[in-house]
Amino acid sequence: MSFLKKLFGGGESRPNRPSAEEYSGFRITPQPVKDGPNYRIGAMIEKEINGETRVHTLIRADTLQSLEAAQEASVSKAKQIIDAQGDRLFD
Repeated sequence: MSFLKKLFGGGESRPNRPSAEEYSGFRITPQPVKDGPNYRIGAMIEKEINGETRVHTLIRADTLQSLEAAQEASVSKAKQIIDAQGDRLFD
């Protein structure tokens, strides 16, 4: 049965998504996107403002070969954007 699942796509395991990371009052969840053999940098940036959770989806054109490298780069890029824009990110 396991062989059949793998053969027909049911046995593919999903990559582990790292948990959200707190940074300067924001929550960053890396969400790299598979793009052919590579992974595109992507992350979800969240912050609660006046009782409302605001969300910004970050997607970059940059690609990396490994999922782990893309996850690390996604968090790093999100931190750069937070440092540069702060709460204006949600305007």
